[in-house]
Amino acid sequence: MRRRLRQLPALAAAALVATAAAARADGSPSTAAGVVAGGIREGKVVVYAATDADIIAPLLEDFSALYPRISVEYHDLNTGTMNARFLAEVASNAPVADVLWSPAMDLQMKLANDGYAQAYASPEVARLAPWAVWRNEAFGTTLEPFVFIHDRRRLSEAEAPRSHAELARWLEAQGERVRGRVGIGDPERSAIGYLILTQDSRIDPAFPETLRAYARAGLALHATSSSMIEAVHAGRELLAFNVNGSYALRAARQHPELDVIFPKDYVLAASRIALISRTAPHPNAAKVFLDYILSRRGQEVLASRCALFSIRTDVEGEDTVAALSAKLGARLKPIHVGPSLLVFLDGWKRADFLRRWRGVPPER
Repeated sequence: MRRRLRQLPALAAAALVATAAAARADGSPSTAAGVVAGGIREGKVVVYAATDADIIAPLLEDFSALYPRISVEYHDLNTGTMNARFLAEVASNAPVADVLWSPAMDLQMKLANDGYAQAYASPEVARLAPWAVWRNEAFGTTLEPFVFIHDRRRLSEAEAPRSHAELARWLEAQGERVRGRVGIGDPERSAIGYLILTQDSRIDPAFPETLRAYARAGLALHATSSSMIEAVHAGRELLAFNVNGSYALRAARQHPELDVIFPKDYVLAASRIALISRTAPHPNAAKVFLDYILSRRGQEVLASRCALFSIRTDVEGEDTVAALSAKLGARLKPIHVGPSLLVFLDGWKRADFLRRWRGVPPER
């Protein structure tokens, strides 16, 4: 009996190595056998994410099929709520989350920069662009464009603005017709709304004039891309902009009357950044989950079944970085993972930006 007990770990390790080799052949993660074994012992991974649960369901189902002994506790949260909850839990010495996964790239980078992420040399990063990974602590997992969307039944393709400059002129020309009927992510309530608008300010050479046009137009403010798309489809709004393209394209496939516009001047593309909490209660399971969503298998599920753009260079199909680059060329402007994202989180800069957003003259 003692000999058998001593042999069990070796047999289990051999089985894990064999399983890992088979997994790599079909694009599944190259996670070290010891990490997988540790994840199985921990039994679960807690994920705080700002991705609609129904959109991400196929990915979680496939992860469970690959790792049936690691359950996923998935919390679908608003970007700001997720950040605040995590920080409160760490401050109270009661950590819950293992993985934080959010398109609010600036907030994710601040967590990593402030020491809340643990470093992990994932074997999957070789297939990511260098700008998508920061210090093995913050990992870009998707590359999602931000677009305009309108309903052809209420706003024709000929009339719809097709660039940021055209949008500003169109808002000014339409006046009361569009007042309250053009949607945008509220930069004061939505972290991703703030991120995209501040990145606009870096690229749009006429941004001060553009921002003044926004302020005068009485835009309809939303907390999520989903609510913007729903308002356009329901007819409450004529157009929405700075909308997550993955969500917009998914809606357009279901409702062909919706038209998705990739602005002809530039298209910002953000990534859902994943990081492993420094205080993760299940650190090995967190590494298993991170490797999975970065792996070719996980990325293929994201692209083909979740309609989120894969960031890997070896994944093919319509919803991939390769297809996006081929379609948009130099118009595609990926937001890089790195400390430059922290600039607009400075308290003074944020207050000044939001004052200009509201159309309030600068203080003298």
